[in-house]
Amino acid sequence: MYALRGAITADLDTAEAIDEAVKEMIGSLFSLNGLKEEDIVSVLFSQTKDLRSRNAAAACRKAGFCARVPLFCVQEADTENALEKAIRVLVTVDGKMEGKPHMVYLKGASVLRPDLRE
Repeated sequence: MYALRGAITADLDTAEAIDEAVKEMIGSLFSLNGLKEEDIVSVLFSQTKDLRSRNAAAACRKAGFCARVPLFCVQEADTENALEKAIRVLVTVDGKMEGKPHMVYLKGASVLRPDLRE
């Protein structure tokens, strides 16, 4: 079992912008890591308090990902100088990791965790 991380920023606090951001982030994680839904144990999302128009877990399902996977979404800790309009994800995968895991940090979230980016 192993975990994959990712983050992205939404352009706006609209349902459409959150849908688009989550679809891009999850799509990239799945594609880069060769994941299939049956590989996923659970997915945990967090989003900053300035994103109120859509829950990231709902956006994931709307995008057609993880239909039979437990999803959970929480509000990110509200800290000083935090990245705005950020959505983060932690995907727990059941299986043996083949090769190097690919984490995704997209759009404004590219400033986060440079040690995990490629």
